[in-house]
Amino acid sequence: MSKRHSAKYKIDRRMGENIWGRPKSPINQRSYGPGQHGQRRKQKVSDFGLQLRAKQKLKGYYGNLTEKQFSRTYTEAARRKGNTSENLIGLLESRLDAVVYRAKFVPTVFAARQFVNHGHVQVNGKRVNIASYRVKVGDVVTVRERSRNMALVLEALQSGERDTPDYVEVDPKAMTAKFIRIPEFSEVPYPVKMEPNLVIEFYAS
Repeated sequence: MSKRHSAKYKIDRRMGENIWGRPKSPINQRSYGPGQHGQRRKQKVSDFGLQLRAKQKLKGYYGNLTEKQFSRTYTEAARRKGNTSENLIGLLESRLDAVVYRAKFVPTVFAARQFVNHGHVQVNGKRVNIASYRVKVGDVVTVRERSRNMALVLEALQSGERDTPDYVEVDPKAMTAKFIRIPEFSEVPYPVKMEPNLVIEFYAS
């Protein structure tokens, strides 16, 4: 198993939830955590523990985000007008790798980051290889022509594992995805319960 897949499954096991809703998640077979102490009886979690867990789960869902990147995203969300929780989710869903994942051009968020970094994606006709690039409303994300027959892409587009949300308009034949609007938290198709309000409390405390 590759290091990337190993890390992904470890996040599932540590959280005790199948956070991407994938059929191969080890949580489907073993609900306890990883490591030799994974089957210990769970102790009551403090408020701080709940906030930390909510932060780790949301951060983990978006792939290999560093603590610095996630903290910076929170700071930007808090600086903007309106509800900080909604702002945070909107900023995370505006990331180029998140849009590529939502459009089903790749099977996982980890693959989306790699796909963008390797130069397989264009935004409004220009190649962008920065996964954290912020897609704006109305932007069109396209898989480059020479990348369209990659097994990874074909597998993802044909998969019935997840649906494309309404805020991303996808043309599978042209392999384009238009970012229609910044979504509200309630619109984002998380397979498990996310608690951005606890994430805000974590950083605000």
